[in-house]
Amino acid sequence: MKHVYAAALIGAAAVAPAAAQEIKIGYALAEDSHYGVAAKAFEESLTAALGDQFSFRHFPSSGLGGEREVVEGVQLGTVEMTIVSTGTLSNFVPEAGVFDVPFLLTSLDHARGVLDGEIGQEMLAKFDAAGIHALAWGEQGFRHITNNRNPISTPADASGLKIRTMENPVHIAAFQALGAAPTPMAWPEVIGALQQGAIDGQENPLSVIVSAKLNEVQKYLTLDGHVYSPAVILIAPSLWNGLDDAQKAAFDQAAVDAVAAMRGYVDEVEASGVEALKAAGMEVNELTPEQKAEFRAALEEPYKAYEAQFGKELMDRIQAAE
Repeated sequence: MKHVYAAALIGAAAVAPAAAQEIKIGYALAEDSHYGVAAKAFEESLTAALGDQFSFRHFPSSGLGGEREVVEGVQLGTVEMTIVSTGTLSNFVPEAGVFDVPFLLTSLDHARGVLDGEIGQEMLAKFDAAGIHALAWGEQGFRHITNNRNPISTPADASGLKIRTMENPVHIAAFQALGAAPTPMAWPEVIGALQQGAIDGQENPLSVIVSAKLNEVQKYLTLDGHVYSPAVILIAPSLWNGLDDAQKAAFDQAAVDAVAAMRGYVDEVEASGVEALKAAGMEVNELTPEQKAEFRAALEEPYKAYEAQFGKELMDRIQAAE
């Protein structure tokens, strides 16, 4: 009888479903941000395709650390996935910094066309050599300046402005050329630094300015759109390389669905965010094309350095892309 019972146990174990593999996904912003919306869409798409093969634990609001730490975790395999800005990625894949060149991408349609097309896909392929697998380009939108000192209409208005930037040498060089004092800082430190007056301002897309409620700590918003800000959905090679072809296809499709959700969020906040921020008390000014041209002209020296770093041919391809 004992043998029959033991055999029954063995048989039951043989058909017991495998436990779901846990995926920790970390991102810098809140769950109701474009990152959180994308992470949720990814989970829903993957679950629809693969059932309970994988389970997700979300770590919003820098719950696993700053962006650089999380990307390093993806390299090591201690973090399975992240949605991250390109701000810190140039430290891992320097060529990706070309998308951060000011005034290079001119509209959301232009930017999305470049990232979805040949140039963007060529760039995604470079991540593997850095020990990171990139699934897809997401987005944050065009970056704008907020501060507590004064409205910004000319390059001179930015002179001496102590402004938080990402840990991104392309951005830093541009603000230095404008006479500002760029201050690289991990995102979790920014709100406190603004409250304490350690910095005057920061720059981010409306998707971040709205979701992070920066109107509570900043008075002025300048809609200058100086840089288009992509995001990237990354997966640890230790996870990706263990997937079979059907699973990889499901992950790729989940990334497509996540990008669609993220871009939908950006479209919505681009349409409604400015009015919401004005209603919350921010003083908003938008640069005219002529004023933007004045800022672009002030970046002549950094542009020479950008062309030397990334290649004039690549920058021309990006500008000419439709």
